[in-house]
Amino acid sequence: MSELIKHECGIGLIRLFKPLSYYQEKYGTALWGLRKMYFLMEKQRNRGQDGAGFGVVKLNMKPGYPYHARIREINSPPLNNLFRRIEEPRLELERKFPDKVKDADFLKENYEYAGEVMLAHLRYGTHSANGLAACHPVSRINNWKNRSLLLAGNFNMTNVDELIGTLVELGQHPRHLTDTETILEKIGHFIDEENKALFNKYEAQGMAAVDIAKKIDEELDMRRIFQKSAKPWDGGYVMGGIVGNGDAFIARDPSGIRPCYYYYNDEFFVAASERATILTVFNLSPDEIHELPPANIITIKASTNEVKMGEFCPPRAKTSCSFERIYFSRGNDVKIYQERKNLGRYIVPKVLEAIDYEVDNSVFGFIPNTAEIAYLGMVEELQAYMDNQKIQQIKALGENPQLTDIERIIHQSPTVEKVVIKDEKMRTFIAADDSRDDMVSHVYDVTPGILKPNQSNLVCIDDSIVRGTTLQQSILRMLARLQPKKIVIVSSAPQIRYPDCYGIDMSRIDKLVAFQAAIELLKENGKENIIHETYQSILELKNAGRISERNVVQDIYAPFTEDEISAKIGKMLMPKNFEIPVEIVYQPLANLPKAIPNHIGDWYFSGNYPTPGGTRVSNQSFLNFYDKNNERPY
Repeated sequence: MSELIKHECGIGLIRLFKPLSYYQEKYGTALWGLRKMYFLMEKQRNRGQDGAGFGVVKLNMKPGYPYHARIREINSPPLNNLFRRIEEPRLELERKFPDKVKDADFLKENYEYAGEVMLAHLRYGTHSANGLAACHPVSRINNWKNRSLLLAGNFNMTNVDELIGTLVELGQHPRHLTDTETILEKIGHFIDEENKALFNKYEAQGMAAVDIAKKIDEELDMRRIFQKSAKPWDGGYVMGGIVGNGDAFIARDPSGIRPCYYYYNDEFFVAASERATILTVFNLSPDEIHELPPANIITIKASTNEVKMGEFCPPRAKTSCSFERIYFSRGNDVKIYQERKNLGRYIVPKVLEAIDYEVDNSVFGFIPNTAEIAYLGMVEELQAYMDNQKIQQIKALGENPQLTDIERIIHQSPTVEKVVIKDEKMRTFIAADDSRDDMVSHVYDVTPGILKPNQSNLVCIDDSIVRGTTLQQSILRMLARLQPKKIVIVSSAPQIRYPDCYGIDMSRIDKLVAFQAAIELLKENGKENIIHETYQSILELKNAGRISERNVVQDIYAPFTEDEISAKIGKMLMPKNFEIPVEIVYQPLANLPKAIPNHIGDWYFSGNYPTPGGTRVSNQSFLNFYDKNNERPY
């Protein structure tokens, strides 16, 4: 994606089932789990540039020794700095006690990050500040281990105000108006309640407090606790946690919006946001790694090592985020790889129309690098199209064709070039919006001379076009240096028409170029009344307490076809005094379930949200646009 959009966060949970000495003997290091966690997060680096965090809980620590540790980092690059800081105390121990650093028990007692239960997080901020306090894991620490909690997740809740209200009703005083704190305190409240109930039960039986603590460790039920905690939540989430006693869990939202995968054997359990990361780090096959079903929680009991999975609430229709497959997740997952190639294949009919079927007079490329897989699919389909054309041309040569004519025909193929080159040493995400376009002009470069000036069409495929500002202000001018006859920009994703509220930073509808185009079309076609009627309809629903009932914003797009909106976008993004014709081609929405059949969450394209909160956010975002209110809609 050539323009700025935040990724999803990344999460990793590792639980070792053997003593640290086992890993020292088998793998040569007691810190085998910690090393695996580093690689697990390194392979998910694409999911976080704003911060990173790590937490560990040690099992069966003697009183007087810390049983947990947490460290977080926001200085760039956060993951590198995080693990540098994690490594420093180990190196200091090695200098002081060179003969003991291979002693697993010594490490566990003296190195704060040596433990059996680990939780890590990579953060991309959506709307809250990027300070250290916003980094996960967040913690709730208590001298009673079974009341402590480390929590990390990939989530956004749409009903934060309501959730804060429930905490106030419980008698709490939330310190921050964030979904992270409300979730932490909500789970913490029910952990406290469970502790209290178990303590009272066994105290009534005359049991000593120290023995009661052991019974609580054995009987604490995180599935039941999570079930109570999650009842009011509206949003997309995957979250993992570790109780101070070592009980661990990972859970996924009822619609399966955010991704989560897991694997375990008799040595370890691992969960992460992406299948490919687990596959690579632990040298597994794709079939060994499982997707956590929606509305399910996996709990791992510290006292028994028992792994259990079950529903914590009724699941809804599975609407996993399709943007994960289009862009966010790494492309080396074989299923994602095929899906992205499918997106490239299915867009070809639109591409052929845009170049007037002049395949032999067009040059095909991609921007940015993440669009390469869709590009491969597009080129393969173009080649298949040309192969069919070759068959017809050879048939037309008659019964005694000349060899030279056959050779000329069979050598025809799409002209594919590395049109745009990215300087990998420069990272566009470090730039603020007001300087990003200048940054893009230096991050990307072109190779003059690879097409016929003023004769060849230039076709470049992108993952998606969200706002279009970078395209308009930087990329089109850069491509114009090649002097093409026409520039065709292809989006492998459909038009992004609606805000997202489940993790992606696309909450303001007025920033979306497809919405801007629809508004302009309504004005140009004498249908401006639809804008006002949409506003009034939403306002009436809001005043009646029914704003989540219907996504009224869909009415804005109803009068126009996808092609009409795409054409308008092309005109809007044309730079001033730009003489080269430009056409924007979007993936038809109807192609999405064909290309990505098992991840049908498409609310940012279709406006069909999986939760009531999403519908409310879309309607509120339109009210904010109409009222010229720049606040976020949730």
